[in-house]
Amino acid sequence: MRQHWWSAPRTVLSGSSLCSGQEFMPQSPAFVDLLFTAKKTVKKNVKKANNGNKDCKVDIAFLLDGSYNIGRRRFNLQKNFISKLALMLGIGPEGPHLGIVQVSENPKTEFYLKNFTQPKDVVFAIKEVAFRGGNTNTGKALRHTAETFFTPENGARRGFPRVTVMFVDGWPSDDIEEAATVARESGINVFLVSVAKPAPEELGMVQDRGFVQKAVCKDNNSFSYNMPSWFSTTKFVKPLAQRLCAEEQMLCSKTCYNSVNIAFLIDGSSSVGDSNFRLVLDFIANIVDAFEISDIGSKIGAVQFTYDQKKEIGFHDYTTKEDTLAAVRGIRYMSGGTATGEAISYTVSNLYNPLKRGANRNFIVIITDGQSYDEIRGPAVSAQKEGITVYSVGVAWAPMEDLKAMASEPKESHAFFTREFTGLHQFEQPIIKGICRDFTEPH
Repeated sequence: MRQHWWSAPRTVLSGSSLCSGQEFMPQSPAFVDLLFTAKKTVKKNVKKANNGNKDCKVDIAFLLDGSYNIGRRRFNLQKNFISKLALMLGIGPEGPHLGIVQVSENPKTEFYLKNFTQPKDVVFAIKEVAFRGGNTNTGKALRHTAETFFTPENGARRGFPRVTVMFVDGWPSDDIEEAATVARESGINVFLVSVAKPAPEELGMVQDRGFVQKAVCKDNNSFSYNMPSWFSTTKFVKPLAQRLCAEEQMLCSKTCYNSVNIAFLIDGSSSVGDSNFRLVLDFIANIVDAFEISDIGSKIGAVQFTYDQKKEIGFHDYTTKEDTLAAVRGIRYMSGGTATGEAISYTVSNLYNPLKRGANRNFIVIITDGQSYDEIRGPAVSAQKEGITVYSVGVAWAPMEDLKAMASEPKESHAFFTREFTGLHQFEQPIIKGICRDFTEPH
């Protein structure tokens, strides 16, 4: 007959933490205390799930150099370095995710972002990557990564900066520039880690000595990194991890702040006046200040209109925010009539048509204080058919029906009106947020 513990007259427990032979009655205070202590110990020993470094929200593709140029020994040292880097980054479900593409004669995706999200699994997967050999076709691997790696099916997360880190031991065998352009236009932040630069006698074998500058997302010293060799690399892990987690520096990730072209149409008619015109320029400058303007980022244009039109700022005139803001504030008041329809057509023809079509989303923001002397609906509809989202901002005598006729749908969130020029500032944040909202919507 089986005897249950609760029917036994007494229980004897012994162990290293207990006095040998000490007796415990099942419901005695000593027994209850023992169970409580054991439960606490078990709970303490259960490791919390590793959710990752929440301050480093990036998706990373590491391009391992697996060519004959690096050789097996340095290839293993490279893997060790990347394993340390993965641990320093803080891989986890809510932190950075990473995958591996090996660079050789032909690229091979070893694993994707979605495959492993725990540090120990990532480190084991890196350890299992086998050396392939062949030429260092980094450009080919970069294009492969840009075109196939960062997809939702493979684990790319919406809104997370996309980063490619290329490791090049010596020099690449093929051209990088064209592949880097494809990557940048796809919104990928390209970092290049160069190790063991070519010796003087080897420079003749390098196709392009400026390959680092042509490969990286932006040549501002943030995206290129050099290590003298694969030996004693521990000191380089933390600085590189900090760069990869610096989300504010990820200028090549496609966001509403760095991937838009905005043309401002500024009413310079006589009814505005010089002091109110200054308020309009302040309004424009405050909107511009929210966006990341660069040669590969957002672009700003401006047209002042009366009966005539004047291109004040072209999309390629300035590539820094500081220069663009100075140009906006330096616009001189023209004075004259009001032909808003012609101004819209002029802007499409002279700012947007010469612009090389890229991945940026296009916008027009019209600021006017009165009724136009010409037809406005047709030019506005034509602009929208060209893929340009139109915002209209009216002041004083600008008819609301005209503002809505020009604005994109939904009219309520793209048309604004205020009685006084001092009231323009209230529309700055709604327009900035509206542009970001429109950016995420289908064209």
